[in-house]
Amino acid sequence: MKLSVVIPVYNERETLNLLRDSLYKALENIPYSWEVVFVDDGSQDNSFQLLENFAKEDLEHIKAIALRRNFGQTAAIAAGIDHSSGEIIVLMDADMQNDPGDIPMLMEKIEDGYDVVSGWRHNRKDEFITRTLPSKIANKLISWVTGVHLHDYGCTLKAYRREVITGFRLYGEMHRFIPAYAGYVGAKIIEVPVKHHPRRFGKTKYGLERTIKVILDLLTVKFLISYSHKPLYLFGGLGLLLSFAGGLILLFLLIRRLSLVISPFNSPLFPTAIMLALMGFQSILMGLIAELLVRTYHEAQKKTTYTLRKVVSIREQEE
Repeated sequence: MKLSVVIPVYNERETLNLLRDSLYKALENIPYSWEVVFVDDGSQDNSFQLLENFAKEDLEHIKAIALRRNFGQTAAIAAGIDHSSGEIIVLMDADMQNDPGDIPMLMEKIEDGYDVVSGWRHNRKDEFITRTLPSKIANKLISWVTGVHLHDYGCTLKAYRREVITGFRLYGEMHRFIPAYAGYVGAKIIEVPVKHHPRRFGKTKYGLERTIKVILDLLTVKFLISYSHKPLYLFGGLGLLLSFAGGLILLFLLIRRLSLVISPFNSPLFPTAIMLALMGFQSILMGLIAELLVRTYHEAQKKTTYTLRKVVSIREQEE
C-alpha cells in the first residue's frame, strides 16, 4: 500500500458521508494504491455504524476501527497508524475543516523528497479569541522550544513517511508534536498552505483548557528530544548549578566570619547553602540513575542511538 489516510472520529456522524465522498473524489485518480483508516474514538452518536457500512461497501479502500471508549485524539491516531499499511501516512480531521482535496498536493511534496509535509491553515476559519490566538501563541512557543519552526503545529492535515513516525509512541496530546519528533531523527520537513473550512456540523471538541495540556506535553517533548539519550546532562547540570550556588553562599559566610567575626551558624543563609548542596548532590545521583536506565532500555530493546536515512552497498545493488 502506498498511501494510508488516518482519520480519528468522535461524534461526527453528520459529516461522514460528505467526508467519504470528498475522499473518493480526491483519491480515486491518484496513480498509486491507497486506503482510508477511520478510527472511532468512542463516539456516542453511532458514528461507527456508518463507518462499518463504509468498510463493508469497499473493503479494498476502507478500514473501520472502533476503540472501546474515548481515549483521545492522540490515542486514536496511534491506533490508526498501527492498523495502516501505507508507506506514506496522511493524518486529517473528520470534521470537514481539513480539505481532502489537498492530499494529492501533500503527496507531491513527499515525492519531491520530503519526509514530513505539514499543513498550514493560512486562512483559518475559527474563532480568533478562543482558537486562533491561543494556537498562534502555542505555535511560537513550540517552535522556540523544539527548534522545528512551523506556523501551524495544530493542523492535523500532515503527510509523513512511515519510517519517521514509527520509532516512538504517542501519549497525551502529543500528536501535534510529531513534526518535532521527526525533526529530531533528521527528517526533511516542509510546511505548505492548505485550505481550511468553517465547521458545518456539531461543535469543536477543544477549548482553552487544552492549552495547559499542550504546555505540559511540551515539557515532556523537550526532555525526550534533548535529554532522552543523555539525562545526566540535565540532572547533572542542574546538580552542579545548585552545588555551585550553595558553595558561593558558604564562601560568603566564611569571608564574613573572617572579616567581621560574624558566626555563620546564626544566619538563615547557612541552612540554605547546605540544602542547595544536598539538592545538587541528589540531582547528580538522579542523573546517574537515569543514565543506567537509558542504557538498560537501549540494550534490552536493542535500540540504536542513531537513525538511518539510506544505505548504499554492493548487496543493495545486487538486490
